[in-house]
Amino acid sequence: MNPSVKIFSGTGSQKLAEKIAKQFGAPIGKINIQKFSDGEFQPIFLESIRGDYVFLVQSTYAPTDNLMELLLMIDAAKRASAYKIIAVIPYYGFARQDRKDKPRVAIGSKLIATLLEAAGANRVITMDLHAPQIQAFFEVPVDHLDSSAIFIPYIEQLKLKNLAFAAPDVGSTNRVREVASYFNAEMVICDKHRKRANEIASMVVIGDVKDRDIVIIDDICDTGGTLAKAAALLKEKGARSVRALITHPVLSGKAYENIENSVLEELVVCDTIPLKQETSKIKIISVAELFAIAIRNAYENKSITSLFIHSQLKGKEK
Repeated sequence: MNPSVKIFSGTGSQKLAEKIAKQFGAPIGKINIQKFSDGEFQPIFLESIRGDYVFLVQSTYAPTDNLMELLLMIDAAKRASAYKIIAVIPYYGFARQDRKDKPRVAIGSKLIATLLEAAGANRVITMDLHAPQIQAFFEVPVDHLDSSAIFIPYIEQLKLKNLAFAAPDVGSTNRVREVASYFNAEMVICDKHRKRANEIASMVVIGDVKDRDIVIIDDICDTGGTLAKAAALLKEKGARSVRALITHPVLSGKAYENIENSVLEELVVCDTIPLKQETSKIKIISVAELFAIAIRNAYENKSITSLFIHSQLKGKEK
């Protein structure tokens, strides 16, 4: 008898998990996160998962409560004799702590990988890690999905006349270059210098943007400060329009105010993190179908190569 698939959600990703389960064609699993008055919580599976493939959907934004909840869910599934436990983490928190870039600091993303494995995760499915090399922090398989698979069709339907792509910083150039190559379009870079985290000291544009319709692409929008400043600078340099496609809408601090008051035509984000409020400039594209396909392929031991942009590029070249 083949193991069956059970999809469960933590409290941080309930809406997305329900969409993923619907796209997959299975009911969302029954789980209760029991909470105590002191803030402690305990996940309880309300159905048998013995011998099953258990997919636990939880983005670790905020990020510690959601992370701890995921770890406890993994532990509970292991103790309930699940056959395989797959952590589905649309947004992987602490990913910006991927290296020792100053003395005496932690490498948070490595620690999270260690915790997930210690809890009992057999596999991880995630999307647009801040640094792709984080995959190497794991000793279990990692399926690293790419938001370009859903952003590219959106850009195509915009039918922008003089399209160019912008990287909001040097670190995002590889991500942006791939998308620009797909469209055979130019790429520019907004090179920034920070005084400290979330505070930009200066920014310059490398490349020609005059009379172009610019699409900024990045993995995270946190306070929105970099995005707003980059958009303003691009407009100053002669861009006809500026919009941004960002995978993870962290949107902390004054982010909503910064985006609303910016010169951006729109900010398009994925639903890896639920929005705290609505605004006319922010549009949401769901990643549910992409994750549902990845879950099915993981269960059926099939490749997920077709979900990546390099496969689409090869298809265009033929």
